Amino acid sequence: MTSCVLSLLFPLLLVSNMAAAEPAGCKIRITDKGLEMLKFETQKFVEEELSNISMPEMKGKEGRFQYTITNVKIKELNLTHADLQFIPDVGLLFDVQNSSISLSFYRQILYWFFYDTGHINASAEGVNINTAVHLSRDDEGRLKINNVTCDAKIRKMRAEFSGTLGKVYDFLGKFLMTGLRFYLNKQICPALNHAALVHVNSMLETIPVRTEVDSYIGIDYSLIDDPVVTSQSLDMHFRGMFFDLSHQNLTLVNYAVEPVIREFDRMVYLALSEFFFDSGLFSYYTAGIFQMHIVNEKMPKDLEMLLRTTYFGTIMMLNPALMDAPLSLQLAVNSPPKTSIKTSGATVVMTAIVKVMVLPPGQPPVQLSSMTMETKFNAKVSIRKKRLAVHADLRRFKIFSNQSALESLAVSVFSS
Repeated sequence: MTSCVLSLLFPLLLVSNMAAAEPAGCKIRITDKGLEMLKFETQKFVEEELSNISMPEMKGKEGRFQYTITNVKIKELNLTHADLQFIPDVGLLFDVQNSSISLSFYRQILYWFFYDTGHINASAEGVNINTAVHLSRDDEGRLKINNVTCDAKIRKMRAEFSGTLGKVYDFLGKFLMTGLRFYLNKQICPALNHAALVHVNSMLETIPVRTEVDSYIGIDYSLIDDPVVTSQSLDMHFRGMFFDLSHQNLTLVNYAVEPVIREFDRMVYLALSEFFFDSGLFSYYTAGIFQMHIVNEKMPKDLEMLLRTTYFGTIMMLNPALMDAPLSLQLAVNSPPKTSIKTSGATVVMTAIVKVMVLPPGQPPVQLSSMTMETKFNAKVSIRKKRLAVHADLRRFKIFSNQSALESLAVSVFSS
């Protein structure tokens, strides 16, 4: 019985291990230098969220002194000493030290038989906020904040009192500000936790992990595992796989070596494996893009003259009446192109079938020749604005006939 259970579980464990070991087709590294770009946006986001803090009504009594504080509003945040850094194996740390918050509130105070109301401007000084954001991937492969650890402290608060009971307020100000500092201190972390876990995660959930590239293929750039965080960088591993829109389940298996990033000097690094390009070429191949039919007005005059000269004897032997019939050149890639990435550069190898046809009016096409063309391209990858561009230069090609050794020799001599 035990051996039977193990025999059933073993394939499942094997598939699970294979899925967990899926190599990345694309990697992005953000270094500590790159965090400088994100720090301003993070600081702006924190300021906006803290500005929207809503404080509950505060009531208290101390002897003959009774007070009510309402309509607390944060007017300005001065996060002068803010820093964003990596936390190894966790995520990001946003640290605010020795900053200040300006706010106002409405007072209602009863002291003995004196009753007074009005607005008070106050400031919180020595504001320290330490927020750690824990990063992971969700079930769909999106980036996700799965936890937030926050600690906030306000060293002291000051208030500007005026009015009939100004001297009394100065005397009791310490008592009032202690209570307000306590309430404000308790509101900062919940506001930031809600902002990260609800607002930011809601925004991240709107980002698609599968999208169309053009009318033929799409790309899957979902995360395949949790982000890897060190003291110097944050690495994200993406599937980086293209697919044919008309056959989305027909995809290439990733057997390529993972891309490797060893440097930390620049702000952002992008690394692509051979699988990234191979899956794109495979998807275009299955979509039928790598086919070309050159005929009639698409046929350049010099190419038509070359074909007629080359196959003059063949046409005469078949049927001299075909001499004035239109010619066509058909090219079709017969297997998915293959990419090779080395330290010297990237190359793409492609094999295609080339057919020369004569098209007699009102009759079926007649094949004059069938050849195999092997080509090798040098590929250069660059990023232009927000697009990844690949420029290919033909390095060399070979053509040989599929019909006769003599024609193959002739074509070889001609192409050289």
